[in-house]
Amino acid sequence: MKHLLAFTLALMVAVPSWAQTRFGASVAVAEGTAFAGATGGDRSPGAVYVYTDSADGWAEQFRLTASDGFMGDGFGTKLATDGDMLAVGATGMDDGRGAVYIFARTEDGWVEVSRVTPPSDVTLMGFGSTIALHDGLLAVSTSSQRNPWGMPDLTMQNAVYVFRHDATTGEWAEEALLDGLAVDAHPSFGSALAIGDGLLLVGAPGSIRGGSDPVVYPYRWDETADTWSSSDPLTPAEENPGFGFGSTLAIDGGLAYVGAPNDGGTGAVFAYTIGDEETLERTHTMRPFDGAEGQRFGSSLAITPTTVWVGAPGPYRARANGHIYTYTRSAETGAFAEVTKTFAPEGAPGDSFGSTVAATGVVALVGAPGDDYGAGTATLFQPGPDARWASISTVYSDIETLQAVVGERMGCQTGEAGGFDCAGMELMSYLPIGEIGGDRGVRLNDIWGWTDPVTEREYALVGRVDGTSFVDVTNPTAPVFVGDLPKTEGAPGATWRDIKVYQDHAFIVADASQHHGMQVFDLTRLRDYDGSPSTFDEDAWYGNIYSAHNIVINEDTGFAYIVGARSGGETCGGGLHMVNIQDPQNPTFAGCFADTSTGRRGTGYSHDAQCVVYNGPDEDYTGREICLGSNETALSIADVTDKENPKAIAAPSYPNVAYAHQGWLTEDHRYFYLNDELDELGGGLEGTRTLIWDLTDLDDPQLMREFIHAVPASDHNLYVRGTTMYQSNYAAGLRVFDVSDPVNPVEVGYFDTNPFGTNGAGFSGTWSNFPYFPSGTIVVSSIGEGLFVLKESGVDS
Repeated sequence: MKHLLAFTLALMVAVPSWAQTRFGASVAVAEGTAFAGATGGDRSPGAVYVYTDSADGWAEQFRLTASDGFMGDGFGTKLATDGDMLAVGATGMDDGRGAVYIFARTEDGWVEVSRVTPPSDVTLMGFGSTIALHDGLLAVSTSSQRNPWGMPDLTMQNAVYVFRHDATTGEWAEEALLDGLAVDAHPSFGSALAIGDGLLLVGAPGSIRGGSDPVVYPYRWDETADTWSSSDPLTPAEENPGFGFGSTLAIDGGLAYVGAPNDGGTGAVFAYTIGDEETLERTHTMRPFDGAEGQRFGSSLAITPTTVWVGAPGPYRARANGHIYTYTRSAETGAFAEVTKTFAPEGAPGDSFGSTVAATGVVALVGAPGDDYGAGTATLFQPGPDARWASISTVYSDIETLQAVVGERMGCQTGEAGGFDCAGMELMSYLPIGEIGGDRGVRLNDIWGWTDPVTEREYALVGRVDGTSFVDVTNPTAPVFVGDLPKTEGAPGATWRDIKVYQDHAFIVADASQHHGMQVFDLTRLRDYDGSPSTFDEDAWYGNIYSAHNIVINEDTGFAYIVGARSGGETCGGGLHMVNIQDPQNPTFAGCFADTSTGRRGTGYSHDAQCVVYNGPDEDYTGREICLGSNETALSIADVTDKENPKAIAAPSYPNVAYAHQGWLTEDHRYFYLNDELDELGGGLEGTRTLIWDLTDLDDPQLMREFIHAVPASDHNLYVRGTTMYQSNYAAGLRVFDVSDPVNPVEVGYFDTNPFGTNGAGFSGTWSNFPYFPSGTIVVSSIGEGLFVLKESGVDS
């Protein structure tokens, strides 16, 4: 084990959410105390972990939560300290309006003393997104509301509220409202704040999507006018106008610091001398002495009387470790002298070490919110005898997990089984991620199955962020974790991993994983299980692709179709990368197919597909190998019989396309059920939408019906066996439909694998299912929960 101490949409695909803490995404330090925020998830309220120094070293002493906290409260989003006072942002409070909680240091620890909220008559979101606290002043920013595609709503501009503390009454009175609209700022207005020396700095660093130039707005308290007045804004140097200037801010010792993580490609920090008048003069520029493109130097800042701490967490798609630069500062002259570079003690690409930092003269805390696949950690530093700072411990929070359920079949009684909502389904067993090879922060993704033709044992092949788990589910009430195939050495963890089977071999790909390639594993090796789980190596590896979103196999022909390939190798435009796997351990490239009339970038990108030897009603294609691709913008139908000359047949679209994601044929090859992963997020649908296509004429497919389910969850993967369709619909769990009448599905059962939150649109809960075991056992992967082994009510065990 590594540690022994204690809704986002991408441009191309949806990114699932999970019950992660993001520990260390906010940090703060005060005299003798360090704080690390963990915003919780869908299982627990947010919390702030409080560490203090003692004779035995730094250790957790308290765990602060909001007095009215709840799951999803966002408590811990941001932290700020000033001596014996701590301010905690909680952006999920009050239906997303947000709040800030004030804690005071007492003899018995830190006690909640105030709850600061925005005016009730103002429409806003995310109050507490950024906070600054100094000498009785509290500045709090809001966040602009975002639409389902992640873009800001320009009608709801960011603002900064300033409150002043009355030491007599303990109340915080609103003193000023600084409106981003008043200065024509980008919606990023308020993304960073700093208070000190009679100055308030408000950052508006712009956006990676553009929209306006980055600016920092200085405000000074005008005693005469009894208000905060603005002076000339700070702007980046003309030669390096990239976005990000003002992403981080700090004020100390007569200097104002502005972080610009994208300046010059590497990032920079600019120091300004605070004049007596309304002047700020740039006097120092800090850049990484070994700067490399994308370091994001300046993503975090902390200032002490003798040091300046600058975080450089690495590129957004991290391929390098994050780190911290510590500059020695002369207390007499303010000059910056020696600089040292520090890595996380056990850092790895993607940890985002240095995303946050807080420091005093005796302790520093550096956050790595990407560590442990997004669960997050933080590292404490102290100066040694030679005055050099050294790490003393890495701290983190525990992630709550559900208890395993094994040993007996649990029928669905009064709408639940083992604590999970259900109907018409029975829980055979449940294993949390930690019991099938996953360490802290690991999540699940795809799942497939294999039945050993010799022993008739049944195995679930379960994708994890960091590899593949093999679980024997022959006895469904007593599943056995047999072994683990780790991800390709050197590849980062993958949110998307996909697995299919041919000739007793598993074929595994992963997306956004650099040169992961395709792993090939001989499943007959699972027969050697001796009572202890094994860690396996792959038996073969195919490197003609690097990352890939999915893999499709036609077991009748012995061809694999890798889809969504990118990041090197032969991507085939993200369309069908065809591989001959008839000799499973010697896969060979066979050709490409991509219908460039489909896909968001016009490359024929296939997100998923099904390939069959066609035996449906269209006699023109009987016996031909046909692939049906879910191609983001349309359904792609192609004849790939001749791998050197594949041909497009049709590419029908449909109303209100958001993201054509995945689908499956009925067994007579007449109907195709297609799911659109993102349409539910737009708010225009009352429930999960399944598109039902009639393929009687492959050249002219007909959309017969948009079937709308009563539950509004986002859909992910669906499969058909006989006259039953099994849909993994994220937060709503596995939904089972009778499709005896193919255009009129009727729900006959469900099992909700995520007992937290609601069944609304979003990306938590079940990822996929495999309903093809001869025994009738159904295995289901749930992103943050683990492996579920189910059976339909009435199916013999």
